[in-house]
Amino acid sequence: MNALRFAAVAIAAVLASSLPTRAETYPDRVVRIVNPFPPGGSVDVMARLLAQKLSENTGQQFIVENRAGAGGNVGAESVAKADPDGYTLLFTAPGPLVVNPTLYTKGLPFDPTRDFAPIALFAISPIVLMVNPQLPVTNVQELIAYAKKHPGTINFGSAGNGSTPHMSGELLKTMADIDIVHVPYRGTGPAMNDLIGGHIQMFFDLLPASLQQITSGKVRALANAGSARPAVLANLPTVAEQGLPGFDANSWEGLVAPAATPAPVQAKLIAEVKKVLAAPDVIARVQTLGSEPGTAFGKDFGTFMQAEIVKWAAVIKKSGAKAD
Repeated sequence: MNALRFAAVAIAAVLASSLPTRAETYPDRVVRIVNPFPPGGSVDVMARLLAQKLSENTGQQFIVENRAGAGGNVGAESVAKADPDGYTLLFTAPGPLVVNPTLYTKGLPFDPTRDFAPIALFAISPIVLMVNPQLPVTNVQELIAYAKKHPGTINFGSAGNGSTPHMSGELLKTMADIDIVHVPYRGTGPAMNDLIGGHIQMFFDLLPASLQQITSGKVRALANAGSARPAVLANLPTVAEQGLPGFDANSWEGLVAPAATPAPVQAKLIAEVKKVLAAPDVIARVQTLGSEPGTAFGKDFGTFMQAEIVKWAAVIKKSGAKAD
């Protein structure tokens, strides 16, 4: 028995002593970055930018794996339950981390606060309110007036239940006291296609994924949804400026790891993402996409997400939105 105990202690000591070494050599094999949404959206664009730069800087391959479903919950759960070794990470929009805990009334198969270690807020992405050009409105007040005159006839699309486009629509519905109908899609691509085709009339979308359709005239942009106008659409007034003071809806993309990931590995990831976000070409690329580089890392990113949970929980409860 004593021999077994000695062997167990010896093995534990070897494992413990190897942790710093593994952290020092991290990454020494392929790292998977899980995007819990379909390809082609803003999250995918930003995830692939980060993966490319991390690969270049570390000399090890970072790959993006799309695992969509249930408003981001499928991909998030897979990372929450992955080995906490730094080789499986989650890059996501707010949905599964700060919206879904309130929106999904039957609960989630993971706890966003308990099961993830915050690494970095990668980018803040503005949201734009758009309509099909055939809808006879050119600004927010005309949209509200039309919706009040034709209740229940405006369908607004989203990238899925719990997405920030969905929450933005619910916020407008509540603040303007209008009857509009949510139509969830499996990603922004199908929703945008149906907006262009006239199958839905209205869509809040993240600017990086919609800028091309706006500039080409395929959709009509009515307002910036955030509190400030992004540089690439500086001439487009905000929703707040058009009669709904206090309206503020932005999205973001962030990187988290399984909660038990060793602290030295977390620290290295934070340092590497900081390096990426400090590069002039990355800053320029993020801004060209209509977004701004993130500035919150580690615990600061965790604090940011806690504030987001409170913010969107209030919107969800007031609007009555839910998903199961």
